Order: sequence, then structure tokens, then C-alpha cells
Amino acid sequence: MFDAYLKRSRRDDHACFLIRRTDDDAIAGVININQIIRGFFHSGYLGYYGFRPLDGQGLMTDAMELVLRHAFTKMKLHRLEANIQPANSASIALVQRCGFRMEGRSPRYLKIAGRWRDHERWAITIEDWRGRSASRKTKRSKV
Repeated sequence: MFDAYLKRSRRDDHACFLIRRTDDDAIAGVININQIIRGFFHSGYLGYYGFRPLDGQGLMTDAMELVLRHAFTKMKLHRLEANIQPANSASIALVQRCGFRMEGRSPRYLKIAGRWRDHERWAITIEDWRGRSASRKTKRSKV
């Protein structure tokens, strides 16, 4: 399974990021940008998960902020979308903290564990990200 993950990480239409805690290198989770489309779109879909023993420490939030910066500045993407099951409150809270906006709900969007599941579509564009980054810098300079 891990070999397939590493193989996929080398493809041009995927970017994979391993999240680790810096003080002891413990693996905290992963964030993937999948189905990267260039041309007129310059977009990708986010997939991510954190490991339970390290949740609640802000590691995924910090990592998502770094991945967003990398995606918008180095990869030159314009938009990222995360499709999240409505009951996944931790995942929804993560994208909200990182400035994503909910764009809608897609009934029976993905087949998971043999059942079609509804998902909420959350997205952020480079313009959203730049505005959020600028407002955060302004708030910090006032402190």
C-alpha cells in the first residue's frame, strides 16, 4: 500500500506531503493534492488525514497552511477543493480555520465503504488565500 502511495506521489497530477511533528519527527498525517489540472483550471482536490494520537495539537492546521502556501506560490495553482462528508466535523473545522468557504453540497458524491455518500464542497482560491494572508499580517503587526 505504501509503495503505491509513493508511486502516485511522483506523478505530475499529484502532490503528497507527509506531516510530522518537528520535535520528535512523529508522523502526524498526510495532505495530498490530487487530480491537479493545469490549462484553464490550475486546480486540484485535497485529501488529508491526521493520526489520532497527535490530534488536537494544531499540527494539521499548521501543515495545511504550509501546503496552501506551497500550492499557491510554488505550484502556481489557482484553486483547491476539499470534499467532506457533512458529519466529519474535525475536517470541516480544519478547512474553516484555513479560510476555505463552503460552496455547496453534492448528494451521493463519492462511494465509500460500498455506499454513496453526500459531501460538502469547500474551496479556497489564491485570491482568498492572499486576502487572508494579508489580513493576518495586519493583525500581527498591531500586536
